[in-house]
Amino acid sequence: MSAADIHPPEIPPAPTRTFAQRAPDLLVWGAVIALLVIAFRPVEMTRFTTLFTNSQNMREFGAGFLQPDFTQWRLYVAQMWLTVQIALWGTALAVILAVPFGLACSRNLSPLWLQQPMRLLMNLLRSIPDLVIGLIFVVAVGLGPFAGVMALTINTGGVLAKLFSEAVESIDKGPVEGVRATGANRMQEIVWGVIPQVAPLWTSYALYRFESNSRSATVLGLIGAGGIGQLLFESLNSFAYPQLSAIVIIIIVAVSLIDLLSQAMRSRLL
Repeated sequence: MSAADIHPPEIPPAPTRTFAQRAPDLLVWGAVIALLVIAFRPVEMTRFTTLFTNSQNMREFGAGFLQPDFTQWRLYVAQMWLTVQIALWGTALAVILAVPFGLACSRNLSPLWLQQPMRLLMNLLRSIPDLVIGLIFVVAVGLGPFAGVMALTINTGGVLAKLFSEAVESIDKGPVEGVRATGANRMQEIVWGVIPQVAPLWTSYALYRFESNSRSATVLGLIGAGGIGQLLFESLNSFAYPQLSAIVIIIIVAVSLIDLLSQAMRSRLL
């Protein structure tokens, strides 16, 4: 029997953190809790109990909602397909917009004089809600799906440009330096050294935004931007809960199918 069997090595104590090391975490979480407490009354969290005390309204809504009326299902499916087409075109144009803007926003590719103004522009595009952009285009081009396409293009373009630039900033420099060593110019470095590395991630981001835009395009129907959203809000305003239920079910099925297709495509890319 060896000495190690007789005197097994002692298990070291679990690592501990000093108060100075834990102080930043405590400060952050304390600030979050303080903000929640401060915001309790402004957001009327005291009305939480009305979810149960005013149950009669919910029972009336639920009674109609649990009896979906698919009498006009062809119209609902056609409008849902129009909504998907709005999301598809909005996402496609946003990708075309985001590729050059994303490259221009990347710290490892663009000079500071170009990078900072482009980042400010992308922040502006992302900060304006879809509905506001949609209203601007409704005024400019009139009611219809084109206004919805342009609203999604502008907002999604800003979001994708940020994601695309972050992907470019995390690339491996080796392939780029290898392309540069062959005497390639700046554009060739991007085409052969950068794009192949980020293309799968860019595609994944674009697919995710297409899923999101399929839902956002529904909300844009509120301002007359076409699609099934208009039927949804008309049914809601007229208290036609059975028709509303049928529309919601069709939206859920369509978005779920898009999500499954997107997941399958992403699994092939990443």
